[in-house]
Amino acid sequence: MRILERILGRTRVLIQENERALHLVKGELRTILTPGEYSLANGQGSLVIERQNLAVPEFRSPYEKALFDKLPEVAAEHLTVVRTKPGEVAVVERDGRIHSVLGPDQRLVLWTVAGPWTSTVIDTQAEPVVPAALMRRLGDARQTAQFVIVPVADGQIALVYIDGVMTAVQEPGVHAYWKAGRTVTQKVIDLKRQSLDVTGQEVLTLDRVTIRINITADYRVVDPVKAAHDVKDFSDALYRALQVAYRRTLGAMKLDQILERKGEVNAEAADKVRADMAKIGLEVSDITLKDVILPGEMREILNMVVQAEKEAEANVIRRREETNATRSLLNTAKVMAENPVMLRLKELEALEAIAGKVDRLTVHNGTGGLMHDLVRLRDGDAA
Repeated sequence: MRILERILGRTRVLIQENERALHLVKGELRTILTPGEYSLANGQGSLVIERQNLAVPEFRSPYEKALFDKLPEVAAEHLTVVRTKPGEVAVVERDGRIHSVLGPDQRLVLWTVAGPWTSTVIDTQAEPVVPAALMRRLGDARQTAQFVIVPVADGQIALVYIDGVMTAVQEPGVHAYWKAGRTVTQKVIDLKRQSLDVTGQEVLTLDRVTIRINITADYRVVDPVKAAHDVKDFSDALYRALQVAYRRTLGAMKLDQILERKGEVNAEAADKVRADMAKIGLEVSDITLKDVILPGEMREILNMVVQAEKEAEANVIRRREETNATRSLLNTAKVMAENPVMLRLKELEALEAIAGKVDRLTVHNGTGGLMHDLVRLRDGDAA
């Protein structure tokens, strides 16, 4: 049979079930061969067979354009074509499972028999957001090249920009946007209460004393759009507002006034900061002037002043107590001078106190007189 085919100028071609083949004679495309056995003319080696394995469902051949141009009916019978326009994406599914995703202005040619195929074309201008269910399916199929994921954690909010223009404010969750030749970016803003410390700020007081202050503030973002657009960095804006407000307030006061009116000074500067920050969408709650740090030599001087003041106060108290004690003694002396009995009672109290502190007490030439006085006092009482 093979000898006969060679004599007749023919070639036997066998196409398997998992194959398709392009049939060319003398460089001209004739048809697409389906599974089976063929006896084809091959005069002077003019026959060309290009085999296609259906395990690769995409049709790739240098004769693709010739096939669609010269044999459109054959191409329509065997091939499925998916096309997208500018601004469109297409989700291609094979037997209900995602096979691929086409970006804008793309074309995909598939063997129809390798399907069944379905495709969904999406206008990303009208529908920029990827539905959550589709996003999960695309993620499972590892087809994520055509969209951008925007994750937003609890307590945060995301501003989404497409080609530099803000298009959406997204709540906590996982969101996705079609790229489709566009630039998709996001700015995530934390809405939880935060703390900001301003440390080691030097301030020159009105009496030309350089002090250092430490400030702390608690704040939260209440208008994320304002906070993101009105200033470049809202936390930096708060930092600078605290600096300016406290420098301006403390710089107009003397050191003694600052130390005496620390609470009032803090309230005055804090109100100014709160009003300024409310304009850019920040709510500032607690603002505290934690520390006023003096230079070393000034601290020593103030310590000396405080020590001198306390010593003066102590001297005043000491003199006042001494005066009170002297006045009390004087009053006691006047009472005893006017009342001899009171004087004798004081003598007995002194004697009793002395006797309680010694084991033996000897009175010379005084006991009789003392007893005599006691008797006389008793007689006087009886009288």
